[in-house]
Amino acid sequence: MSARRIIPALLALPLTGCNVVQSPLNPVSPQARDLLWLFWTFTGVLAAIWLAVMLALAASLRARREAGADPLATDPQRERRTTILVTGLAVATGLVVLVLTGLSYAGQRRLFGEEEAGVTIRVLGHQWWWELQYADADPSRSFSTANEIHVPVGVPVLLNLESTDVIHSFWVPSLMGKVDLIPGRTNTLRFTAERAGIYRGQCAEFCGLQHAKMGLLVIAEEPDAFERWRAAQIRPRVQPNQDESKAGEAAFVAAPCSMCHQVRGTSAAGRNGPELTHVGSRLTLAAGTLPMSRGNLAAWIVDPHGIKPGVNMPLVKLDPGALNTISAYLEGLK
Repeated sequence: MSARRIIPALLALPLTGCNVVQSPLNPVSPQARDLLWLFWTFTGVLAAIWLAVMLALAASLRARREAGADPLATDPQRERRTTILVTGLAVATGLVVLVLTGLSYAGQRRLFGEEEAGVTIRVLGHQWWWELQYADADPSRSFSTANEIHVPVGVPVLLNLESTDVIHSFWVPSLMGKVDLIPGRTNTLRFTAERAGIYRGQCAEFCGLQHAKMGLLVIAEEPDAFERWRAAQIRPRVQPNQDESKAGEAAFVAAPCSMCHQVRGTSAAGRNGPELTHVGSRLTLAAGTLPMSRGNLAAWIVDPHGIKPGVNMPLVKLDPGALNTISAYLEGLK
């Protein structure tokens, strides 16, 4: 391969990790744009400093002492110029540090400025999934879900971040920066999505064996669509109207599944695992590990440790008929 092909390939290599699904270079909120502006500002200033240092180093390496010159001889004028140069560079360094500190402080004031929230969500980090509790002044409009956050476009959102076990870190780079979830403490994060879309997030703090598979999706939609989604989430589960779904619900409630999971409208009221009342409407399973489908539901139920080793979901022995009806039932919980 010629150098003309190798060099562009090497230059493009650092960009292979960038995409619009999960990238801070694709901001869709004022908070993410502020962070991106700070990123490029710091990158530009520090790149200019690095380049200046490299040029000075190259110039010093090319300099040659005259042959036969006395190594102990001094040049007062040269030393005076050197002193002035070093003093000027020291002052410039201090000014650069002060300017960058001021820009960072101003950016943080905007990022952490308090604004009245239109939607408030309590986010609980678990090993290894996200529990989401939508709060409302009317308790009857509060509900829980998991791993997918729906928000209305143009409405300020407040996240109250907590952990039930170890330190996690909440990061959806297109919408905001990273904030840790620390046991025994509530941290807050605010953002306003400006464009409808699906934005992927990730736990950004190593939290155990399946840290890499602790993903989430933020789904920003128009306010009318969000209100329809919220109204659907508030309702209890869809009443089964087919024999297979009815058999699946009976098998689900009778199995150990009901001890860990909740399906509102049934006797299943477990709190250890994700809420499943409308699990069939989600895009993924197991915190972004698998796309939602009946087949993946069955695979996850029968062998969660094969898909996500170390997960706290126990193995449940089910006969093929019960597994088939339960997976059909869960897929129908829209």
